[in-house]
Amino acid sequence: MKLKNLGIGLGLASTLFFVQCDVLEDVAGEVLGGTTTGEATKPALTNSEVISGLKEALTIGVTKGADLSSMTDGFMKNELIKLAFPPSAIEAKNYVDGLPNNFINNTVKDQLSKIELTLNRAAEESTKKAAPIFVDAIKNMSVSDGFAILKGGDDAATTFLQKNTTAKLTEAFSPVVHDAIAKVKLTDYWNPVVSKYNVYANIAGKTEVTTDLDKYVTEKAISGLFIMVKQEEKKIRKDPVAQVTDLLKKVFGSVMGQ
Repeated sequence: MKLKNLGIGLGLASTLFFVQCDVLEDVAGEVLGGTTTGEATKPALTNSEVISGLKEALTIGVTKGADLSSMTDGFMKNELIKLAFPPSAIEAKNYVDGLPNNFINNTVKDQLSKIELTLNRAAEESTKKAAPIFVDAIKNMSVSDGFAILKGGDDAATTFLQKNTTAKLTEAFSPVVHDAIAKVKLTDYWNPVVSKYNVYANIAGKTEVTTDLDKYVTEKAISGLFIMVKQEEKKIRKDPVAQVTDLLKKVFGSVMGQ
């Protein structure tokens, strides 16, 4: 129930910052010049007010999105962003999994089922650092950036965040991922599998597995965050705005005739 409620909360909060394209154009144009409802003319809104409303909405949305990703099973049970066994080590996985039980300790095979889970746990742990970085980028958004998002395509906000946060996310996630990998004991499961394969690889003249788990989890965690943002952006652009603050009511209410 808690996850369901959070999902509903994410949907409602996200509607604050992605609205239908024709509404966005109106926000970028009509609202700055004032609108007339019946005999009453609503005052024009400034560029600053429109962009402040957008920033407020973005902040709520990305915070909720990061919170959802960082929950237990936020990655593991979301097929859109779930971390799979590293492609660079699939051959090692298949080799160990195919060995007869009398050729290998069953404990080593047991590690295979735990690797995928712990990869995702590490990603979930790292994304707890995402929200402040997203919020910082939003706070530093210029007026031109804001109007480009309002009048942009289905992934305009995602593109803005990718451009302005990827480097900082990587820097912030890397040490957290390293600690998270130790916390969930990923290497305890990973090393026996890879070591067993590498012995075989040396004999068979194959390439040893040298996967950088820190880098793999960091990159996949960041990629997963942006997949969620992009998916939500495309979906929410089709819906009207949910105005839950005075500023948003003032900015978007002018267009919606409220």
